[in-house]
Amino acid sequence: MLAFFVALGLEVEGRTFVEGELLDTVCGIPDSRTEIVLLKPPTVAPAWSSTSFVRPESVPGSPAAMANELGLRSVAFEVNDLQAAVDWAATERVGGIGGIGEYEGAWWMAYVRGPEGVIASLAGRIG
Repeated sequence: MLAFFVALGLEVEGRTFVEGELLDTVCGIPDSRTEIVLLKPPTVAPAWSSTSFVRPESVPGSPAAMANELGLRSVAFEVNDLQAAVDWAATERVGGIGGIGEYEGAWWMAYVRGPEGVIASLAGRIG
């Protein structure tokens, strides 16, 4: 999944593993271990982190879950060239969910589904 977000333009700012009593308490899974990767856009903006369990093994969710199902289903990004991002997704074994739509004459928008079922909501400014 990390390669998916890097290909969308985010940069890896740092990564670490976390385990121990704090994590076990917070996530409610005994003897767990996670990898946390801090991602940031190439411009000055808040960073975003991606966390994945190393232990215990992840259990499959519904990779076909739609954006209105409970749980984290989508993240949103502004891209410079929406059509290029959608075309790239189609060549990387991920793909569009619907089509490209226009919002109030200011934005082009599209959803693409990435690895593990995550939905990336992509928006590009018109003009």
